[in-house]
Order: sequence, then C-alpha cells, then structure tokens
Amino acid sequence: MKHLPGIIGSIVIVALLVSVNLFYAKEKSSEPKTTLQEKETPKTAIAESASISPELITSSKVQWMSFEEALKKGKENPRKIFIDVYTDWCGWCKRMDKTTFDNEKVAALLNEKYYAVKLDAEQKGDIEFDGRTFKFIAEGRNGYHELAASLLNGKMSYPTVVFLDEEFRLITPVPGYQQPQDLHPILQFIGDSHYKNTKWESFIEQYKSPF
Repeated sequence: MKHLPGIIGSIVIVALLVSVNLFYAKEKSSEPKTTLQEKETPKTAIAESASISPELITSSKVQWMSFEEALKKGKENPRKIFIDVYTDWCGWCKRMDKTTFDNEKVAALLNEKYYAVKLDAEQKGDIEFDGRTFKFIAEGRNGYHELAASLLNGKMSYPTVVFLDEEFRLITPVPGYQQPQDLHPILQFIGDSHYKNTKWESFIEQYKSPF
C-alpha cells in the first residue's frame, strides 16, 4: 500500500504528537466506562458510509462525508483530509462530537481547510482504496477494520484523528479527546501546511487563539 506508509519522521510532527499526547495522558485517566452497542453495517463497498448516522449529518456543523467521497473530492479539488476514527461504544468520541466538532470555530476551520471524514473503526463494510479492499477483521472482543488499523499504525485507541495530505499520504494520527481550544491550533498548523517548515513550538508562540 503506497499511500498510507508510516511517514511520521519529521521533527515537526514528533513535537506535535508529544504536545498532544501529554494532554491525552491527562484526559485518559478519567475516561468513562462504556458498554458495547451492537450494530449492523452493510457488507458492501461503501459509496456513502453507513458509519455516519443521519442524525449526525443533519445536526453537526461539520460537513462530514464518507472516506470514498473524500477521495473523489480530493482528486477533483485537492485538499487535506481529516478523519475522525471512532467507535459506537466510545464515550469520549461522543463527547467530542457534542463539544469539539459542534464548536463553530472548529467546524469552520475543518470545512474550509479539509474534507472531514467519519470512520467507524469497527464497521463491517468493505472500503476500496488504492487498488486494495480493506475489510473488517473479526478478532478480539469487537474486531476492527483494516483501514482504521492502517491509519492508526495499529494503535487502536479512540478517539483518534488522522491527517492525510492532498495526495492521500499519512501526515500523522493524533490520539485522544481534544477540546476545541486544543484541536483548533493543530487544525491550523496542518491545514495551512506550517508543519512543513515550522516547528510546533515556534508556531504555537505566534498562534492567535480565537477562544
């Protein structure tokens, strides 16, 4: 698979992940217990992702789309792709939907700079990408989807947001619950391509928070 290698080798992204993971470690200690909710997903290649609930699409300020739709739009009009990898039973994922993604400033930046994708890490439907069919693997307690495992480099923690560049190459995954004021600078840092030539510490010093 040529478009999703682990390319997180730059000092810039390492600095970003260190900063975000410090926050995640603090938040994870108080993570609420959740229960698994059974769901059924069509076992066909997804044109419009069955993992995105109609309620979320109509209520969210973010213009969510399926992975396939983001790829199609990206080929026609290149833009970075933001992927929220979640599960139905993840309490912090639901909290992030209600607080962070429903924030007007975060949603506006996502809609302007990215194609925003919702990806259920345990969905049953196949996803076609780059000449390969990614499938659900019935392994462990809940199983997992191969595309989610590839995007997360095998580290299956939720929520995790993933950034792809305009050529669908992995920039970095960022694990953990993010509050609006924490996610916004990351979205700007990557969305405006500051990560290519600016260290995270330098960027955050001149970053002007809208919060």
